Amino acid sequence: MSNENSVIDAKAVTDNGGPAPGGWLLGTLGVLIFSFALPANAWAVEGFHPLAVTVWRALIPGLLAVPILWRMRAPVPGRGSWPHLVTAGLCVAVGFPLLSSIALTTIHPARAAVILGLLPALTAAFAAAFGRERPSARFWMISGAGLLVLLAYLTTRGGAGGLTLGGGDVAMFGATCCSAMAYVLGADRAKVLGAPQSMCWTLVALLPLSIPAGIVTVFVQEPAWSARSVTGMLYLAVASTLLGYFAWYAGLARGGIARVGQVQQIQPILTVCWSALFFADALDPLTFAAGAAVAGLVALGQREGRR
Repeated sequence: MSNENSVIDAKAVTDNGGPAPGGWLLGTLGVLIFSFALPANAWAVEGFHPLAVTVWRALIPGLLAVPILWRMRAPVPGRGSWPHLVTAGLCVAVGFPLLSSIALTTIHPARAAVILGLLPALTAAFAAAFGRERPSARFWMISGAGLLVLLAYLTTRGGAGGLTLGGGDVAMFGATCCSAMAYVLGADRAKVLGAPQSMCWTLVALLPLSIPAGIVTVFVQEPAWSARSVTGMLYLAVASTLLGYFAWYAGLARGGIARVGQVQQIQPILTVCWSALFFADALDPLTFAAGAAVAGLVALGQREGRR
């Protein structure tokens, strides 16, 4: 892939225009990859300390990003891009994984999915506040309806744990805010640099911190090695932190952060399905009904965006 054909023309993405062709599909692919991140994180913290999960989740993809950028012959970003890239990196590779790992030591992945259901709304709000996007009032109403359906469903499931809040819930909410801010900043740079370059430079910018931190964790931690913990760690580092963001940033940049971001309302439903499959949770038919309702509202939101 060359640098020229990976950059998204910022003029093609307007504040009030609809998603460009492929934006919704790329966003859906990113959501599918992200949907297994919480179960994978739960696996990873079975054998690694949450701090070690955070460090290696940034270090491994950061080291992989170097040859990717070299192969692309990607130019070094301009001075104005680095504040966005560094802040997005701190949010996506430090804030979210650290806080979500802490949360998953005390709450179930399905309960974490309830809180993560706030992500599309927070992303749209941050895009309006910092990304200069102005979705219509009908768009906000449809998005809010999808969020209400999602939370109403998830909070009725036993695995979600009800509405009583604890330290793990607060940590997961902080992680969700970090992720939303990273989406806005990273997608903004993806319009200029290209989606792969935006994420790769974000991870490379953190290497001065992640390399020494990774060395320290090797000496201070005694991991409990297992197939599940290693699989979870590798999935978080390679699939969720690297490949998933290639698709996700491209989708947000092409179709608009607020609009394509609403596709993520489907992610908690998918996470609950993964939790049922890998954690032996009960999966009732209501899951499919709620998923269909949320998917329909997301489709209406996308149609409203195209208007």
